[in-house]
Amino acid sequence: MTVPNTPPDPLRAAAGTDADATAPGPAAGRDPYAPPPVDQAVLRAADRRAPLERLLPELKVGAVTVLACLALGLLMAVLWAWLAPKVPLVVDGNKILYGDPEGEQRAGADSVFVLIGLGMGIVTALGAFLFTRRRGGGIAVATGLAVGGLLASVGAWGLGRRLGPASDLVAEARRVGNGGHFDADIDLGAYGALLAWPMAAMVVLLALSAAFGKREEDPPPYWAGPYDPQRPVAGPPGAAGPLPGGPFHPGPAGEHPGDRTPQDQPPQGRPPQGRTP
Repeated sequence: MTVPNTPPDPLRAAAGTDADATAPGPAAGRDPYAPPPVDQAVLRAADRRAPLERLLPELKVGAVTVLACLALGLLMAVLWAWLAPKVPLVVDGNKILYGDPEGEQRAGADSVFVLIGLGMGIVTALGAFLFTRRRGGGIAVATGLAVGGLLASVGAWGLGRRLGPASDLVAEARRVGNGGHFDADIDLGAYGALLAWPMAAMVVLLALSAAFGKREEDPPPYWAGPYDPQRPVAGPPGAAGPLPGGPFHPGPAGEHPGDRTPQDQPPQGRPPQGRTP
C-alpha cells in the first residue's frame, strides 16, 4: 500500500507493479484541478482578430466624421461664393481696369473664407463631441475632424471659385463691351485660410473634452483602507450611540488599522503601554 500523497515510482510504474500508477484516473504529472487545455490555434486566431475588431469601430467613426465634414463643405462653398466681396472691373478699350483701385475685396474674400471655416469648425466639433460623448470620443474623432475639415476646406475653395464669377476675364470683357463693368472671380490670396476649419475644430474639441468629457474613475490611493477617521464606529455595549473614530496610532505588527476600536486607541499625549516613545 502506498502512503497517501506519495508520488508514483517511475520504475515500479514501468514494471507494472505500482497499482496507483496504473489505476485509472488523471494522467501522471498533471494537476487534476487544472483547467482543461485550450487549443492554441484558437487562441492565436482570436489574438489576430482582436486588433481588427477594435479598429473597425474607430474607422467607422472616423469615416462618418469625414463624410459629415465634406457635406458641410458644400454649404461652405455656397456661402463663400455668395458672401465674398467681388472685385469690380471695367473695360477701357483694349484694357481691363479695376473699378475700385484702392478696394480691399481680395483680402475680404480671404477673411470671409476664414470666418466661415471657423464657424464650420465649431459646428462640426460640437456635433462630433455630442454624438461620441457616450463612447468617450477617441483618436478617431479628432483625426476625422482634422482630415475632414482640411478636405472640406479645399473642396469649398475649388467649388466656390466655380460658383462665383467667371475666371475668363477676356471673354467677360468681350461680352460686356467697351465701358462695361463685370466682377472678377473670387480666389484665396492666403492659402493658410484652408487651415481655419481643422484648427478651430481641434481647439473646440479639446476644450469640450476637457470641460465636459467622459471621466474615468480615479483609483483609490494606495494607503486607503477600511479605517476612516471620520466614520463613526460602534461603541461598547450599553453606549448611547456610535463613537467617532479617533486618530490612528500604529499597533502591533500584522494588525490592520480597521481592526482597532476607540477603546484600543491610546490616550492623546502619552505613548502606548509597553512601548518607548
